[in-house]
Amino acid sequence: MSKTVCLVVSLALAAIVGSNVLAVADELPDLGEAARAELSPQLERRIGERIMNEIRSREPSYVDDADINDYLNRLGGRLVTASTNPLSECHFFAIRDGMINAFAMFGGFIGVNTGTILTAQSESELAGVLAHEISHVQQNHLARNLAREKQNSLAMMIAMAVGVLAARSNSQIANATIASAQAGAIQSQLAYSRDFEREADRVGFQTLRQAGFDVHGMGDFFGRLLQAGRVYDNSAPVYLRSHPLTLERISDMQNRAQDASYRQVADSLEFHLVRAKLRVQAGAPGEQVREFTNQLREKKYPSEAGVRYGLSYALLQAKDWSAAQREMDALLALKTNSPMIGRLHGEIRRAAGDSSGAIAVYRQALQRFPQSKSLIYGYAEAMLAGRQHEQALNFLSSQLAVHGNDDKLYALQAKTFAAAGKRLQQHRAQAEAYLLQGQLGAAVEQMTFAQQAGDGNFFEQSAVDARLRELKKLLADELKEKRAGNGI
Repeated sequence: MSKTVCLVVSLALAAIVGSNVLAVADELPDLGEAARAELSPQLERRIGERIMNEIRSREPSYVDDADINDYLNRLGGRLVTASTNPLSECHFFAIRDGMINAFAMFGGFIGVNTGTILTAQSESELAGVLAHEISHVQQNHLARNLAREKQNSLAMMIAMAVGVLAARSNSQIANATIASAQAGAIQSQLAYSRDFEREADRVGFQTLRQAGFDVHGMGDFFGRLLQAGRVYDNSAPVYLRSHPLTLERISDMQNRAQDASYRQVADSLEFHLVRAKLRVQAGAPGEQVREFTNQLREKKYPSEAGVRYGLSYALLQAKDWSAAQREMDALLALKTNSPMIGRLHGEIRRAAGDSSGAIAVYRQALQRFPQSKSLIYGYAEAMLAGRQHEQALNFLSSQLAVHGNDDKLYALQAKTFAAAGKRLQQHRAQAEAYLLQGQLGAAVEQMTFAQQAGDGNFFEQSAVDARLRELKKLLADELKEKRAGNGI
């Protein structure tokens, strides 16, 4: 993670723990299931959600891109379904950082650096990294790692978590964080133990195989990481600092792969599209146009669709709408289907000023991929740009009936209500968006604005009054917990 991620994690955990927890928290139990007695799944989840809300709202390297996060969650979801605990909750997100890294946080939140996605030479390699992190979550390694020493209180354990998460990014930052939380007591907690790593390898390997990926991917990727650690010494990949690799572990992975029957697994189209999109985002548009054009000319690519997508996207970023559309036409001629292609096509039409064309593209794409958040957001944005406010509001209402915990849908609804001149509904929707983002004070403020808007009917006003009372009670309870020194 970046320096800013470490900062927002520290702030979030400080707010969660409260200033007086050190004095009231009970001692921690031993490893294993006993650790759950103090750090329950519900507590872990609440900590994880608070940290994620801070990362989403305050971390500039958080990748707020529905295409990329949709892909990671589809890939991760496939692995979780194939795991020994298919009902466990894991949520995946990307951090824009060229370093090779992935990390598991409290509550099943798993971050992946964009450098990891771009470094993986196959989708099975990327899946191997995710399977390993999923195993850390499902085997409760973070909680168990932090609960090794009985004398550590809950507050100390949370403080240790800051150091653990900081270590995922920068050892110097980690050392500074650790020093503030009694360095001598917790320095050994920074890395997962070798036993935990071997357990994550074993469980992750099984998950990878059950999900239908090439089981050689895990050993191949980690083997290259180990080699990089030898070559670069102190500049070794960040992943090695918190996930210590040994020749023994690599040998174990390779032996398991040899014992499994060989199967050739093709990369998904989305794997190539996501990598192309990340490459464009990482460089200047003009340079990326030349790079993808050269790949097409020389026919040096693992996926023609991926290269044409990258070129079309780079041309869009360079604001060459007509050229971007020509490349999109060539991409569509390949008869490949993906929600990412539909989203890019819609963006090109909207950027070119063709709102009706964009709406038609999104509508057609949603018929094939009705669950794609990227297409859902794009369709609503296109209708808003085309001033089709009532149609957009009807669509957003239907989506919120299915995805009621999506803050982006509420934010889009608020923008559409604002464009339609409906102030009460605008502030009401924005309040729900803030609530889902963990900004309870801002939610109360917005609902107060809704109450004062004066343009709602009796039923709308009554609903706002009732909701405002609920939010004020939640805020009062939260402040009461914090004053008590054990607020979550």
